[in-house]
Amino acid sequence: MSTQHPAVAALEKALDDAGRHDGPFRPGGLAELDEREAFPTAAIRALDDLGLARHYVPTRYGGLLDDHGELLLLLRAVARRDLTVAVAHAKTFLGGACAWVAGTTAQATALGAEIQRGAVAAWGLTERHHGSDLLAGELSATPTGAGWLLDGEKWLINNATRGDLITVLARTDPAGGPRGFSLFLVDKRALPDGSYSHRPKILTHGIRGADISGIAFHHAPVPETALVGDVGDGIETVLKALQLTRTVAVGLSLGAADHALSLATGFAEGRNLYGRRLTDLPRVRRILGEISATVFLAEATALVSARTPHALTGELSVASAVTKAAVPTLAQDAIDRLTELMGTRGFLSRTYAEGQYAKLERDHRIVAIFDGSTAVNRNALIDQFARLARAYRDGRWNGTGLAEAAGLDRDLTPFDPARQRLLSGDGCSLVQSLPDAAQRIAALADRGLLPLQTARMADELTAVADRLHEDMAALRRTPRDVPPTAFHLAERYELLYAGAAALRLWLHNAPTAGPAAGPQLWRNGLWLAAALAAALTRLGHPVDESHAAAYDRVADLLLAAPTGTFSLLTTDDLAWSTS
Repeated sequence: MSTQHPAVAALEKALDDAGRHDGPFRPGGLAELDEREAFPTAAIRALDDLGLARHYVPTRYGGLLDDHGELLLLLRAVARRDLTVAVAHAKTFLGGACAWVAGTTAQATALGAEIQRGAVAAWGLTERHHGSDLLAGELSATPTGAGWLLDGEKWLINNATRGDLITVLARTDPAGGPRGFSLFLVDKRALPDGSYSHRPKILTHGIRGADISGIAFHHAPVPETALVGDVGDGIETVLKALQLTRTVAVGLSLGAADHALSLATGFAEGRNLYGRRLTDLPRVRRILGEISATVFLAEATALVSARTPHALTGELSVASAVTKAAVPTLAQDAIDRLTELMGTRGFLSRTYAEGQYAKLERDHRIVAIFDGSTAVNRNALIDQFARLARAYRDGRWNGTGLAEAAGLDRDLTPFDPARQRLLSGDGCSLVQSLPDAAQRIAALADRGLLPLQTARMADELTAVADRLHEDMAALRRTPRDVPPTAFHLAERYELLYAGAAALRLWLHNAPTAGPAAGPQLWRNGLWLAAALAAALTRLGHPVDESHAAAYDRVADLLLAAPTGTFSLLTTDDLAWSTS
């Protein structure tokens, strides 16, 4: 297989160069901006010059986006250097997503051209008094015969002030309701003076330099051509756009986890305690292995889900909600444990690594809120429990689509928003295929190609899935009365999804030349064993020492790897023959 993305490799090299001397990605310079809560203008300009914005625009509208997995990796590369810069720049993808889903060809093509010329787009969904409750939004759009008049405020909007264009969700029916809202692509540069005003930048705990502010419209006239989709389709379009943005935005969490693991490992290798390096202590090595396994779980989840818009489009409502809840949670847990390992230096500005660790620890906490909080995404999953339980019981799953989603060398089906659904009629093929995956792992173990312990963990994960789906089917709830136990079940489902993603990623990409073939992390299913052990432990099924030994072997590879290069995709040469 080949997992090489030339665009990602080129960006990685350019960002390395930009991080040296007085470059715009120099850590010390970014730390200084963060202390002043100043926007990282030079770093954003560097990304513009490198053409990153072209990857936010689908190829059918003149851009370079034909693989959402590639976009995930591009954002991960930026976030690995600085989360504030990644958040500030990537918002343009979010600002354009509704047009990619529901805009006319002319509208989306024009927006794509604007973005590639350097225009900044924002997404105006939330309001000061309503938060994630989009159906309570008060900003209104009133028809005039020649267009619309916008009145009201959007608040806590990334790039609300610096953005040139903003996609605004507005109430078009005074009665509201699911069909009472519409979307408008507003070009602020074309608005008359006095028809809008900016709300001040908000002081935030993390991503201090980002433009998190607001905008208010005062009888702002927009033309009929500003309407995105049909009148009344705003909520549906937003939900479909979120299916895309949620699967890509988790690249921010992967980058943050990469950065934290690199910095903390470097610290541990250089820190002496009782006459020994921290990394010489068995307990510290075990912790580093466990944290790496947690990151593997997050990475596997993100890699498979980012290809789902192409391969399993109709299941995106499940995959996106699970991914956006699971990956930031797993990454934050990894960061929290690394912070404990770092001790006071994890919290001090400029004392260790120019304050990079303290900054990323603050910055990442806000990622879980983007595109719907963890609770919002879990609630979206709970809404589909009955469907998921039924599909699992029936043993239905899309083998062709799943092979495309998990097989990193497979050609991707062009994304077609017409195939999106608000609710998945097929459930979740990844989780529903767990029994099949466990059988395949068992067959490989019988042939000596995987350890028997790995097969036992796959079987145990399947047993957990059987019980969980029974509990999901038995849950009784109403739309306004969601019992707390439902959120616990949703969290467990996320871990099943992550474990299933790890299994499928290994099955569809592992070397076929034997257990000693391929990169060291992949040999004999090493990373898979560590990831499964991490998933089962989180599910309340702690593994014994024979299973947990994979953590120590992973830690050995982590400590031997070049700084900042430890992941499933960048360890050794990932190019080999697969079935």
